[in-house]
Amino acid sequence: MTSETIYDVVIVGAGVCGAILASKLAAGGKQVLLLDAGEPVPGDRSEYMDSFYLARAKTPESPYPTTERRAPEPLFPLQDPAQLAAPRPTILQLGKWRDPKQSYLVQPQTPESPAPDAKGALRKMPFSSTYERVGGGTIWHWLGTSLRHVPNDLKMYSTYGKDVPGSPFGPWADWPIEYAELQQLYGQAEAEIGVSASVKEQAPLKEAIGLAYPEGYEYPMQAIPVSMVDQALIEGLGRFSVPSGVPEDPSAYDVFVTPTPAGRNSQPYQGRRVCAGNTNCIPICPIQAKWDSTVSLNNALDTGNVTVIYRAVACNVDVDSKGDVAGIDYLVYTKAASPPPPQRATARGRAYVLAAHAIENAKLLLMSNGGKGVANSSRQVGRNLMDHVLYLTWGLLPETKSPIFGYRGPLTTAGIESLRDGAFRKHRCAFRIEIGNEGWNFPKGDPYSTMSDFVLGTNTGGLNKSGERLAGVELALRLNSLLTRQFRMAFLMEQSPQAANQVVLDYTNVDGLGLPRPKIIDYGLDEYTLNGFRAARIIADEIYDKIGAQQLTDFGPPEKNHDTPGYFLLDEKPCRYYGAGHVVGTHRMGTDKDSAVVDASQRSFDHPNLWIVGSGSFPTIATANPTLTLAALTFKTADSILRTLA
Repeated sequence: MTSETIYDVVIVGAGVCGAILASKLAAGGKQVLLLDAGEPVPGDRSEYMDSFYLARAKTPESPYPTTERRAPEPLFPLQDPAQLAAPRPTILQLGKWRDPKQSYLVQPQTPESPAPDAKGALRKMPFSSTYERVGGGTIWHWLGTSLRHVPNDLKMYSTYGKDVPGSPFGPWADWPIEYAELQQLYGQAEAEIGVSASVKEQAPLKEAIGLAYPEGYEYPMQAIPVSMVDQALIEGLGRFSVPSGVPEDPSAYDVFVTPTPAGRNSQPYQGRRVCAGNTNCIPICPIQAKWDSTVSLNNALDTGNVTVIYRAVACNVDVDSKGDVAGIDYLVYTKAASPPPPQRATARGRAYVLAAHAIENAKLLLMSNGGKGVANSSRQVGRNLMDHVLYLTWGLLPETKSPIFGYRGPLTTAGIESLRDGAFRKHRCAFRIEIGNEGWNFPKGDPYSTMSDFVLGTNTGGLNKSGERLAGVELALRLNSLLTRQFRMAFLMEQSPQAANQVVLDYTNVDGLGLPRPKIIDYGLDEYTLNGFRAARIIADEIYDKIGAQQLTDFGPPEKNHDTPGYFLLDEKPCRYYGAGHVVGTHRMGTDKDSAVVDASQRSFDHPNLWIVGSGSFPTIATANPTLTLAALTFKTADSILRTLA
C-alpha cells in the first residue's frame, strides 16, 4: 500500500531528533509525517507509572512494557524477541546476552575471566547499553544531564590525534563543525529543552577545560539546588590536585565539584511543573518536570502540519535510479506480542530523515536495497559504535560526619567535570565523574540489599560482614546509620572510535515482523580507553581519601562473575564496565564521502534528499552526555532541510 499523500518530509522516529525536527519543520509550514515503531504514548502517564510501581525490577524500561500496556508480571519476565514486533534491548537482558532468545541484540561470546590481549585491548565483550522504542521512549528515561562539549572534544585528531591510537581504518577524526557555531546551537537546544543551570557556577570550568559561553548568555532557568550529598563532597574536596593517572604525563589536575546543567524545571517553564525531587528520573519523571520528546512532539502536533503513525516499523529505504530516496517502506502491526502478519505500506515525501537511534538507523540502512545497503559508499555504516563506558565506585562517609541523606532530589545534581580535558588525552581517555544521590541503589540495589542482609544474616551489600541478624528498633537504627551515609560516583569514560566495534545484521535471529536483528560482532575497549580505567582507580582512591570516606568498591572474584556483563580483569584485578546508555557512532559525520556517512548538517553524501540524524553521527563520543549535543545538531539539520525545500 502506498499513501496518496506526498509529504514535504518523512521522518523515521519520534525521539529527541524526530520530535524537535517535526516541530521546527512544521513551524516553517512543512507537512511532516512521523513513523514511530512503538505504541502511542498515553495522554496520561499514570499508566506508565502504574507499570513502574508494580514492577519488582525498577529498570529504565520497567514503565514501558512491550506487550499491551498493562502491569508487568512480578519479575518482569524476558520475552523472546522473535515474538515481538518492536523488541528492544533491556537491562534484564544484559544478564542473558549470550542467548538470542532472550537478548534483542545478538552479542559476541565472552571468554571466562576476560583480560586485555597482547595489544592491550579487550575484545568480544558485551555491549552494555539499552534503548527504548516506545513512542520516542528513549528520552523518557534519560537522566536530564545537559552538559556542553568542550572545544577540544571537537578536534581530538588535530589536538591529540597524532599521539593517540585510532581505529584500524583510520585516525581519530575532528568534527566538521566549529565550536562557535555549536555554541549558538546549544543555546537553541537549551531553550527548547528548558535547561536549568548558572553560567556563573560553570565559570571555573573555563580555565580547567576551556568551557565557554557567548558573551552575555544565560540559561533559561536558574540552577537546580545541589543535594546534601553534593554539599558533603564540595566541602570535603574543596579544590585539590590529583595525578594524571598515566606515567607519560607527570602533570597534576585540579578536582572540584560543579552543579550539573539539567533538562528539568527549577521554575515553571513551558507550562510544566517545578522538579519535586523524585529520585526516579530514570526511568520516569512522574510530573514531567523533566523534558522529554513528547513536549516538542506536542508542539509539532499543535501546528496541524504533522501526522504520526505509531506501530510503524521502517523496513526499507527505497532509492531511485538517480540516487534520490523515493520512499520509506514500513510495516504496520496491531499487536506488540506475537503479532499477526503486518500490513506493508510506503511513505512518500520530498525529503527523508532517519531519526530512529544510532543502532536502529544503522540497521535500517544496512537492510535496505535488498540487503545491499544504502548511504554506505564510505563503508562506515554500523562502524565505530561507542558508549560512555562507566566505571562505578561506592563508599561510606564516617559516622563522625553528618548524614548526607541520599534517595531524595534528582538522581544527580552535581559532578566533577574538571577532568574532561588535558594533556593526558594523548595517552588515555578523558572522563567526567557523576555524583549520585541514590546511595548504593545503582551498584548494590540498596536500600533493599542492606535491609535484607541484616534481616537474613547475609552480606550481599557488603555492610554485614559479621552476619548479624537484626529486627525492630535495632534494625531501624542500623539502617538509618548506614543508608544515610552511602554515596556513589560514576566515571564516564570517553571510548575511542574503532571500526571493529561494528553493528551488522543477523538474518538468523529475526524479530516478530521477520526483520533481521542487530548483531554486535566484536565489541571491545582499546588500550587508550582501558588506560582511563587505570587512571580512574587512582583518582577514585585520592577522592575517597581526601573526604575521609571508606571506599567499598568490590567487583567480586572471577569464578563468580562469568555471566556478569562487562566483567573483566585489568592488571589482574577484577573490574567491570557498565553501559551509560549513550549509544554513539554507526553513521559518523565528516567532510568527505570516503570517510563519513553524513556531512555537518547530517545530510547523506550519497543521497541528497536524505538526512541521518542523532548521536550516530558523532565522529567521537567526546566527554559530555550526548542528548544536548544531538538536540543542538538537530537545529542545524532543520535549517538545512528548510533551505533545501525552499
